[in-house]
Amino acid sequence: MSALEFPPALDDAEPYDEFALVAENAAEMSVAWPGPHVPRRASVTLGSGQMLSVIRWGDSDPEVVFLHGGGQNAHTWDSVIVALGRPALAIDLPGHGHSDRRSDGNYGPWENAIAVAEVMERVAPSAAGVVGMSLGGATTTRLAATRADLVRRAVIVDVTPSVNDEGRVMTPEQRGTVALVSGPPIYESFEAVFDVTMAASPFRTEPGVRRGLRHNMVRLPDGRWRWRYDLGGADRTDVSRRWVDFTPMWDDVDTITVPTMLMVGGESVFVLPEDVDEFRRRLPNVRVESVPGAGHAIQSDQPAAMVALLDDFL
Repeated sequence: MSALEFPPALDDAEPYDEFALVAENAAEMSVAWPGPHVPRRASVTLGSGQMLSVIRWGDSDPEVVFLHGGGQNAHTWDSVIVALGRPALAIDLPGHGHSDRRSDGNYGPWENAIAVAEVMERVAPSAAGVVGMSLGGATTTRLAATRADLVRRAVIVDVTPSVNDEGRVMTPEQRGTVALVSGPPIYESFEAVFDVTMAASPFRTEPGVRRGLRHNMVRLPDGRWRWRYDLGGADRTDVSRRWVDFTPMWDDVDTITVPTMLMVGGESVFVLPEDVDEFRRRLPNVRVESVPGAGHAIQSDQPAAMVALLDDFL
């Protein structure tokens, strides 16, 4: 076996019908359900041996590919995709959701882009655009710079290469649910993790938080609950620290040639005005949109506003 191994995702001691919850997303978005593009889970095994799990919406070739943020999974896009009404592909990034983990703990945008490109080559080679949020947005930036043949339009949601600069300090309240990534990985009960997540989600509904948590957690055999994602551990601190430095990706922004939209949460502090200025300096034709009433996760806070912007841009 190679030095780099790909352990499978965690088993869930309390299996559930993940797509039964989509009816709630549709009701919240005032969309009839079932719709024309019913979701199903599939898997793609890469040449490296790593398996990436995906959700395919509809039987037609995907028109849009969605990449979630760190500590999330493909279901974060359910409301947006339901309302967008297009065949789509939502990918569980490496180490997230149902996708295999990496033994080296490297979940940076450079490695992600290689994996996502291989999935797109097989499943969505003619997609009209790629939409990525946070870590998925950094991955989209890399893809747009290196694989313009796959990324015909790029939507980068609330992230720039400066997002993780060491000099930036944010309070847990400003970081919102992102702060939970550095918190405990295991909780004694579902209600315990719901309470802390709800407190960190001022723009989301209670049903939306419960739904998101169920998709993003597994129940352990002893009855406790654990996050699905794998973002490194004590034995991989050095690797984990390296891949969160996105600043080299400003060079990627310089080389993007495809139409690009930078979507920023109106209440988010992850993208500062000077970051937008730098993005515009390097990519003068970038379209910048700020979404009022949204924090970092615009797809969860203001999904209808995101759908309207995507419809117009794509």
